Amino acid sequence: MILKLINPESLGAPHGYSNGVLAEAGGRLLFIAGQVAWNQQQQIVSADLVEQFDRALANVIAVVTEAGGKPEQIARLIIYVTDKNEYRSRMKEIGERYRARMGKHFPAMVLVEVAGLLEDRAKIEIEGIAVL
Repeated sequence: MILKLINPESLGAPHGYSNGVLAEAGGRLLFIAGQVAWNQQQQIVSADLVEQFDRALANVIAVVTEAGGKPEQIARLIIYVTDKNEYRSRMKEIGERYRARMGKHFPAMVLVEVAGLLEDRAKIEIEGIAVL
């Protein structure tokens, strides 16, 4: 499946995401449930936001891989954080972790600050959609 990133010049150049992702018909859609920074024992791996981001993204990629896909087939990511200011202050480190796992593939993304997540120790949760 080939995804075409859509970034109209009229919106300016996006940084770290794409404004739209076009998927040709015929692919399979994979809806990825919200993933937190759990390990195999369903324990949060760290209290650190960057570590949590890295593990949550790894868990999203694990779901995609299990379905027979690759990270570059992820079309959309929805990122929920409990503190957008902490996220902003750590964006450089988060970006480094992102590129280590996703390379320069930037799907359509949104970041949403929430009052809390179901898992009390979670600072971040990531859900997504992939086209396989």
